Amino acid sequence: MSSSTLRRRNQTVLVIGQLLSGVGVASGVAVGGILAAQLAGTTAASGFVQTASALGAGLVAVPLANLAVRAGRRWALSAGFALGAVGAATVLLAAALGQFWLMAAGMLFFGSATAAGLQARYAAVDGAPPEKAGRAMAIVIWATTVGSVAGPNLSEPGRQLGISLGLVPLSGPFVFSLVAFVTAALVISIFFLAPPAAAPAAQAAASPNDGAAEASGFGEDRGPALSAAGASTPAKPAKGHGAWRALRLASHNPRALAALATVTGGHAIMVGVMVMTPVAMDAHGHSLEIIGIVISLHILGMYAASPIFGWLVDRLGPLRVVLLGCAIFLAAIATGAVVSDSSNPVLMSVALTLLGLGWSACLIGGSSLLNQSAPDELRVPLQGANDMMMNFGAAGMAALAGPVLALGGFFWVNMMALAVLVVMVVLGVRAFLSTPEPSAAERLTDAVG
Repeated sequence: MSSSTLRRRNQTVLVIGQLLSGVGVASGVAVGGILAAQLAGTTAASGFVQTASALGAGLVAVPLANLAVRAGRRWALSAGFALGAVGAATVLLAAALGQFWLMAAGMLFFGSATAAGLQARYAAVDGAPPEKAGRAMAIVIWATTVGSVAGPNLSEPGRQLGISLGLVPLSGPFVFSLVAFVTAALVISIFFLAPPAAAPAAQAAASPNDGAAEASGFGEDRGPALSAAGASTPAKPAKGHGAWRALRLASHNPRALAALATVTGGHAIMVGVMVMTPVAMDAHGHSLEIIGIVISLHILGMYAASPIFGWLVDRLGPLRVVLLGCAIFLAAIATGAVVSDSSNPVLMSVALTLLGLGWSACLIGGSSLLNQSAPDELRVPLQGANDMMMNFGAAGMAALAGPVLALGGFFWVNMMALAVLVVMVVLGVRAFLSTPEPSAAERLTDAVG
């Protein structure tokens, strides 16, 4: 099988896996908070299970990356989806027994599916030519759109299914999650094939900085290693190059540090503002239908434009897309701050759509920048560490956003997001000034020459 045929096959498999995982995650999340409140007898529990899911995704990110190094992406992604299925099954058991603590434990495992879905974006880049890496990543992220939109719409059919199966009605959607995660695990484990290994000569050509780079494990201008076909491939890290060591070394590289801050900060901003939007709108008397439209537009912004940002990464470079994403975030935060007193649904729709677009640009640009900045032996551990950081950051931001909203209103939720954005911009500009990005033609010449 030719490398291009293998690449297209793997991309198709990843897209199918993302469609299934998107349905599974969204089906459970849509009703998880309400089910938790019923089991615990208090509405405060609804936010706890969402935090548990984010924490679960963060906790499993590094182990999944380590598994990808040892056994390959196929088994790492399959394991993540399989653990998500265990979580869905545990939630079903918790509902049947009426035990909130068991549901919280199940949601920790449930988050593993989210972690696997996030790491699939890196699997899409393995084996892709550098000049097409951004688009390869973006297509897999875009595939999540269908599942994320379809999942919440399965809430009522899931409730009816729960009734017909003799389950707690609101646990019914988790049956869809269970089936979706098991199917995704099987699809990946059966049909995903490893990309071709990098040729030694090509690796040497792609790693010219053998002085300080070898000493630190991180060269200033090192991109991904290239195979004979010009494709980036994951390499087994040297002994001792785990996630924590990778993070320490990355902190001395401006581009890698900007990438870490962009992915982590962008996800935290999006989650912190998004989870408080329904609460703020409900406090101003808006109906669930209006709130649902605003959140749907937000999700559309998150995923629908991802192919455009992937194309921009390949044409302009990831760091420019990162700075574009920061500018979009600034517009979203400014709009959200202006509308905070009235919660005008039209302006709130604009703010949340921009919030989703900013997240998309920063996730694709930041992930691509991280992939290009890290040397082979650190790339996969660093990917796992960054996914851990982004999920923990989101969990922390969501936990802070509630008290901030209660004390100061939606305006201060946006100001909290602005504080994170300032750090992202400073590190992004620093990286741009220290190591300006090559043009698209220069990157292509480096890839093939």
